[in-house]
Amino acid sequence: MLIGDVARRSGVSARMLRHYDSLGLVRPTGRSGAGYREYSDEDIRLIFQVESLRSLGLSLRDVRRALDDPGFTPSDLVHDLIQRTRQRIADELDLLTRLRRIGAADPADWKDVLQVVALLQALGSPSAGRRQRAALSSLDGGPVPVEALVEAALNESDPNVAGALRWALAQSGDSGVALLAVGLRAPQAEVRERAVQTIAEIPHDAATDVLRDALTNSDVVVRRYAALALGARRVVDAIPTLVDMVVEETRDAEAADVLAALASETAVAERIATSLVDCLARGTLAPSARRRLTEALADIPGDTAERALVDLSRDDDRVVALTATSIRTLRTGGGSRRTGFGEIRTCPEPATMPDDPLA
Repeated sequence: MLIGDVARRSGVSARMLRHYDSLGLVRPTGRSGAGYREYSDEDIRLIFQVESLRSLGLSLRDVRRALDDPGFTPSDLVHDLIQRTRQRIADELDLLTRLRRIGAADPADWKDVLQVVALLQALGSPSAGRRQRAALSSLDGGPVPVEALVEAALNESDPNVAGALRWALAQSGDSGVALLAVGLRAPQAEVRERAVQTIAEIPHDAATDVLRDALTNSDVVVRRYAALALGARRVVDAIPTLVDMVVEETRDAEAADVLAALASETAVAERIATSLVDCLARGTLAPSARRRLTEALADIPGDTAERALVDLSRDDDRVVALTATSIRTLRTGGGSRRTGFGEIRTCPEPATMPDDPLA
């Protein structure tokens, strides 16, 4: 069979067949009277074997060894091919990700493309300082690769860089909220925490909606961050989680301050006071938890809080009673003292307290 017929039937170009011949890889068995290459059936089978091995990624040198050397074993070579293929796939996926992010940034010209590429490179730098500068400069008038900022924020362990990334995403609108919401379901606890921290700093309704959903997240850390952020936004759905934080002594000072800020409206103040009183009624609470709940009532106005403090001033726990009595004195004495739950508000026992029911 002449070379043209072999090329048509095998799908291997005549040029490649000549190359195989020059390498001694597949030599035609004979020549025609006019000097043309003639391939036998065995030659054609060998061509298909070469092509099969090449399809696995073998070089022509390795193909020749595989076909000519009886002692050549495939295991090591196949393992090496697997490793090289994995690396090639990883490199291609990395390129695909970069291209997708450049496209999502909607560059207007090649200058914008180069600016995005430079930003992506800086965000992936091993230098924390360079990553921080990249985050802070990401909004300097050019296209913003929000997806890249989100991924960086979810994976950043340096607190200064993480803060810069959260700031950048807060300034870039709500376009990153949906991507960050996916991070709330990540298998890694640290990624979930970074996601909710970042969402908490985005001042848009979309972020508030995601934080509301986060109140039912299976991760208690996510629920607590969401509650603090929602309370600061005057979202009353956060009240139960904030009260639990006071009980559990987990960022309890912040939780009490947020509850106090929420209590600026009468109806909300009554709801908060009722929640605190209901917790105090639990028979299983540790004494320290009852004291924190009593302290949290200090900045909650309204009749419910006042009645609770009257009852607590007669509590069997002397510290609770003294704390409640001191708070009532400040509230009824016209003092508008901000107790500042950021510090432990234990009330020192006075030398004399005539109206102390336990004296």
